[in-house]
Amino acid sequence: MMTMLLRRRTTSYFRNLTTETTTQQGNCDKDQNFTQILNEICTITRTKPRWENTLLSQYPFFNFSNPNFFIHYHNHQKNSFLSLRFLHWLTSHCGFSPDQSSCDVFFDALVDAGACKAAKSLLDYPHFTPKNASLESYIRCLANGGMVEEAFDVFVSLKKVGFLPSVSTFNVSLLACLKVGRTDLVWKLYEHMLESGVVASIDVKTVGYLIKAFCAENKVFNGYELLRQVLEKGLCPDNTVFNSLITGFCKEGEYTRVSEILHIMISVKCNPSIYTYQEVINGLFKRKNAEGFRVFNDLKDRGYFPDNVMYTTVIKGLCDIGWFGEARKLWFEMFHKGLVPNEHTYNVMIYGYCKIGDFVEARKLYEEMCGRGYAETVVSYTTMISGLCLHGKTDEALSLFHEMSRKGIARDLISYNSLIKGLCQKGEIVKATDLLHELLAQGLEPSVSSFTPLIKRLCEVGDIEGAKTLLKDMHDRHLEPVASTHDYIIIGLCKEGNLTQGMEWLLNMLSWKLKPKEQTFEHLIDSLTQEDSRLDDILIVLDLMFREGYRLKESLIHSLVSKFSKENFHFPNLFLEELV
Repeated sequence: MMTMLLRRRTTSYFRNLTTETTTQQGNCDKDQNFTQILNEICTITRTKPRWENTLLSQYPFFNFSNPNFFIHYHNHQKNSFLSLRFLHWLTSHCGFSPDQSSCDVFFDALVDAGACKAAKSLLDYPHFTPKNASLESYIRCLANGGMVEEAFDVFVSLKKVGFLPSVSTFNVSLLACLKVGRTDLVWKLYEHMLESGVVASIDVKTVGYLIKAFCAENKVFNGYELLRQVLEKGLCPDNTVFNSLITGFCKEGEYTRVSEILHIMISVKCNPSIYTYQEVINGLFKRKNAEGFRVFNDLKDRGYFPDNVMYTTVIKGLCDIGWFGEARKLWFEMFHKGLVPNEHTYNVMIYGYCKIGDFVEARKLYEEMCGRGYAETVVSYTTMISGLCLHGKTDEALSLFHEMSRKGIARDLISYNSLIKGLCQKGEIVKATDLLHELLAQGLEPSVSSFTPLIKRLCEVGDIEGAKTLLKDMHDRHLEPVASTHDYIIIGLCKEGNLTQGMEWLLNMLSWKLKPKEQTFEHLIDSLTQEDSRLDDILIVLDLMFREGYRLKESLIHSLVSKFSKENFHFPNLFLEELV
């Protein structure tokens, strides 16, 4: 009896054990099968170019719509862009709709990968609402990708749900707006910060971006005032903020303010860097101010070691203001200090030699540059062409221009424009016109500088209709002529005696908010005095001239008084006094 009972219990135990083992083995096989298929699908979608057309037929019984499968796929693939492509395929071919958790994981992965456009496409899925923290990361992703308008929209959305992003997120967005030139969004974001109550936490970076925004809008005095307020509170922006103010004041010619900022930097122990001084020197030389050379020498006396870029900036500035002797000294000083000039430095010195007409030395330096391994480029050729044209050597300039083509160096718009200007100055209108046609035939987009020299020369030789045709061509190409172009037309009309049209053109200029040159008024008045019955027109032009802030030359005053006296023209004594 005991034996039979033991036999039954033993049989039952082994039957149960066999059943459990079979179930576990089935689950194990199922997991192995799932993993195997997952690996295969990941390999296929990663290696085959058009897998979308065949994947369903390869796995007809596999459940692609299982939400867990996509998460496993994404985790295994470790490539957000491949996962996004696979997700689009799942939704369009398998009726798959990712759940909230799947979207959360994938959205964060795309944002972390910097794929802001891909993350944006995920927002189109129904019933998916990213977490607030994810949206804040998304803002930073958009800002870093330059999508500043989209970033601002997310700020607005978060404000509606009462979520306040961190100051650092605001700062990332402010910086991005500055980089793409959207200062309007800088102020909108700042207003958003004020309304959200985050203003109490604004740090010095925020203030720095606001100062830079002022400088970008040419409101450098507003930026300077904000800087003073910040300094009074014990905050000090970084060097880049000071550099922006220095650049802005250099543009305005406010060098006293530049000096103040340098002293402020030293006083708050934010010592000016070599790049700060470079901004000062560059700004001064752009204004043709020799003070830049003094600052450069002071810089060396204080123990700074200027680099190639600084030397090149100063050499170019000295060449621009006509101090070529000093520029040449700096050239040799560079070699003495072990600084090897780069291609740009060589071109600057070549330009300097060309400017003074020493083409023998310019050519020697050009050959030396090539000997140092710098390739012949359109920049170096254009430098020589511009210098030759400056001294009327248009035949040699044309020879170099054709040499570029033979050597396979592409001629750009600047090289064409330089030669067109030189030919016009020499009076070779036909050759200049041919070059303009060649420029257009090459598929290059002309600029205002392509037309202006030709228009000026045509007006000087009396071909006003030809000048008008070119002006119309400019308008058709949506090129806005500079004000002086209209001056050329008016003076040309005066020379050919078409004074009525000249006056009409003058009135049009003023209606377009363009300021005619003083010589334009003088030409028109002088031409009107040569004709009878134009006294009323003279008074009209005089009135317009005075409104523009110009004054008459003494010789023209005598001519007008004589004209009015001969014509017995009666006008108030007050006007005569103003005229004189």
